[in-house]
Amino acid sequence: MEYTMDMFFRQMWVDERLKFEGPTEILRLNNKMVEKIWTPDTFFRNSKKSISHNMTTPNKLFRIMQNGTVLYTMRLTISAECPMRLMDFPMDGHACPLRFGSYAYTSSEIMFTWRKGLIASVDCPPESISLLQYDLVGQTLSSEVFKSSTGHYSVQVVHFHLQRKLGYYLIQTYIPLIMVVVLSQVSFWINKESVPARTVAGITTVLTMTTLSISARQSLPKVAYATAMDWFIAVCFAFVASALVEFAAVNYFATLQANRLKRQNVRRDKLEVLATGSEDGDTVSLDSSPQEGLKRRNHSVCRSEIEAPPVPIFLQQGSAVPQIPQLAGTSPIDTYARVLFPLTFALFNLVYWYIYLAKDTMEGARDVELPN
Repeated sequence: MEYTMDMFFRQMWVDERLKFEGPTEILRLNNKMVEKIWTPDTFFRNSKKSISHNMTTPNKLFRIMQNGTVLYTMRLTISAECPMRLMDFPMDGHACPLRFGSYAYTSSEIMFTWRKGLIASVDCPPESISLLQYDLVGQTLSSEVFKSSTGHYSVQVVHFHLQRKLGYYLIQTYIPLIMVVVLSQVSFWINKESVPARTVAGITTVLTMTTLSISARQSLPKVAYATAMDWFIAVCFAFVASALVEFAAVNYFATLQANRLKRQNVRRDKLEVLATGSEDGDTVSLDSSPQEGLKRRNHSVCRSEIEAPPVPIFLQQGSAVPQIPQLAGTSPIDTYARVLFPLTFALFNLVYWYIYLAKDTMEGARDVELPN
């Protein structure tokens, strides 16, 4: 990752060749005079792009004191590399380094030091800080020695500690995900005979969850590990998919029960027909033929079916009314799901937010940068 900063870079050194005497204590010279004296060849080691501002004139300040002390200030815009660990995204913190030192002079020739110490040498005024996604919680200063094949070089390091702001991701990702999971659990309260309604609700929530997960990953770099947001999305997707699987289980067991009741009804009808036939056989005269007895039994069965009260047409067409009255009511699976799913999801949110909000992500960022 990269970060860009605009700063005033001040350097001060002593050149005894520039000592002078006179009434003027400080010589305020034009920036073109810098080319006439020796200046340190300072460069930024982890920068990718550096710009020196030249509008309307070069933004440089050059002064010489009587004792030979030189103050050289310039305005720079630097884009530097920042190693980031995104396992805790978006509750993550980062320590972005800025390293600078001499390019050609070794530590035996030039030694860089912080003029005002490790606390006051870098000043970040609040009015000049404008960060939309991060909070600048502080900075730490240190000195290092860079070892290479050409020698040892003095390097100064500044770590800017950045804490990501959670508000944007809370509004754009977390709250919509929670609402989708809650909506998927509303289907547990819909009558199990309303197959189209529950199917549409389940598929819609799954597709919505997929769209939210894709949009959440678009603003992230392609990392090979799962972030905190990825774990939350995966668990929410599992809850939504489980709600759809739960209705499939409810429908499957309801179908088994319906088939069982149909077989029982068919068996009972056969037994009633046989019982009715035996009763009619006792009342038939001896001279009547078997065909007349069969007609009488069929006539009695048809008469009993016709005498049954008809079902209103609006009830026959309603998808929420079961065709078999014995199947009416709430499924035991729905009864358990109405309690287990919300409680499990609430417990997951409690554990998730407690772990990541109580975790010191800035401490992890410092641990990554200190060995450097």
